[in-house]
Amino acid sequence: MAIHPIDSRYGTPEMRAVWTEEHRFSCIVLAEVSLARAEAACGLIPGEDAKKIARGAKRASLGRAKEIEGEIHHDMMAVVKALSEVSGEAGRWVHFGATSNDILDTATGLQLKESLALLEAKLVRLLSVLLRRAGETRGLVCAARTHGQIGIPTTYGMRFALWASEVARHLERLREIRPRVEVGKLTGAVGTMAALGKDGFAVQERLMEDLGLCTVDITNQIVPRDRYAEYFMFLAGLATTLDRIAIVIRTLQRTEIGELEEPFGSKQVGSSTMPHKRNPIKSEQVSGLARIVRTAVEPALQNNTLWDERDLTNSSCERVIFPEATILTDHILQVMTWVLDGLTINRENVRKNLTILDGIPMSESVMVELTKRGMSRQDAHEAVRVASMEAIRKKEDLAIILAGNPQVKRFLTRRELASLLDPSKYIGTAPEQVDRVILLLSPLCVS
Repeated sequence: MAIHPIDSRYGTPEMRAVWTEEHRFSCIVLAEVSLARAEAACGLIPGEDAKKIARGAKRASLGRAKEIEGEIHHDMMAVVKALSEVSGEAGRWVHFGATSNDILDTATGLQLKESLALLEAKLVRLLSVLLRRAGETRGLVCAARTHGQIGIPTTYGMRFALWASEVARHLERLREIRPRVEVGKLTGAVGTMAALGKDGFAVQERLMEDLGLCTVDITNQIVPRDRYAEYFMFLAGLATTLDRIAIVIRTLQRTEIGELEEPFGSKQVGSSTMPHKRNPIKSEQVSGLARIVRTAVEPALQNNTLWDERDLTNSSCERVIFPEATILTDHILQVMTWVLDGLTINRENVRKNLTILDGIPMSESVMVELTKRGMSRQDAHEAVRVASMEAIRKKEDLAIILAGNPQVKRFLTRRELASLLDPSKYIGTAPEQVDRVILLLSPLCVS
C-alpha cells in the first residue's frame, strides 16, 4: 500500500527506478564487487577470489540482507554478510579494508551520476522547447508588467528567451557540479586509509575508475557533505525556475487576462462542481512541489556540520531527502516541459490587454521623444505624468490629453503622437535579443 505520493502520483518511472531500495542495494553490491576487483589488481587479495565475489553478487539478495539487518541492526554489515554467504570461501575478503561509508557514499555517487544524467537530458529538452517558442513568438508584442501593473510593451519571444537563458545556466551548473558530486571514497574508518596503508591510494583510484566516478581528494569517515549540499541547492534552484515560469503561466491564465492556457484535454474535468472550469493545475503542481524541493536545502546544509570525524545524524535525513528532492525535481521538470510545449497563446487577448489602458503605458515613449526634441527630461517626465494621471481619471485616451497640452504641442503633432503611442513601434531590440539567445543557446540542444 502506497504512503508517499511518489509511490503513486509523482515521479517518472526512470527516476524512481534510480532511487528504489532494490537499485540502492545493487549499487552497494556493485561497489563491493569493484572493491574486490581493485584490491586484486593491486595484489591485496587473490584474483580468483575477486571473481568468486563477482559471481556470488549475482545471487546476493536484498531480502536476505534485510533478514540479517533485523538481527544485527546494521544495514551495511547486513549486506556484507549477505554477499559473503554467496561468495563461498572468497567471502572472507568482502569489504576488506573498507568502512561502511566507503561503500554507502560510493553507492550514492553512482545514483547521483544516473540522476544527473537523466536531469541533464531533460534540461536539454526543456531548453529546446523554450527556444522554439521564443522563435515562434519573436515579434509577438504584449503588455509587460512591473509590480503587477502594465508597463511598456515587451514580446512573448523575450519571455521565452529569458526562461531559456535561465535554464541554460542550470544546465551549465549541472555540468559544473558533476565532478564534485559524482564521487566515491575508500579512505577507511576516519579517512586515514590505515587499513590499506600505502596501497590505499591505488585501490581507491582503481575502484573509482572501474565505477566511472571521480575520486575525492580527502575525507574523514564520510564524503564531506558540502558536495551533496551543492547538489540540493542545484535542485532547489532549478525547481525555483520552474516555479517562476509556472507563476507567470498561472497569472496570465487568469480569466480577466486570458493570454495563456495550459494544454487541456477534451475529456479533462476542471472542477467537481463548476463544469466550465479550465484550471492551470499542472503549473500549480509545479509550484507546490517546488516548495518541497526547496525544503531539502536546510537539512542538506546541516548534514555538513557533523561532530568530529562524523556522527550519524545525516544518515536518516539523507534517506528521505535524496530520493524525494531528486524525484520531485525530475517530475516537475518533465511536467513544465509538457506544459510549455503545448501552451496556447490567445493572441486576441494579448492585443486587447496591450491596448486596454488607451495608450497610457506608452508614456515613456512620448517622454523620451519630447526630450530628444528639446524639452528637458524632467519637464518631459512631469508633463507626461500629469497627462497620464488625467487620462486615468477621465478614462480618456492619452493621445487626446497630450494633444491638448500646449507644452507637448510645441514639439509633437497628432500624427507623431499616434505613432509614439503605437506599442508595436516601441519594443526596442527585443526581436534581436531573442535572435541572439537562440543563436547562442541552440548548440546546447544538439546531442
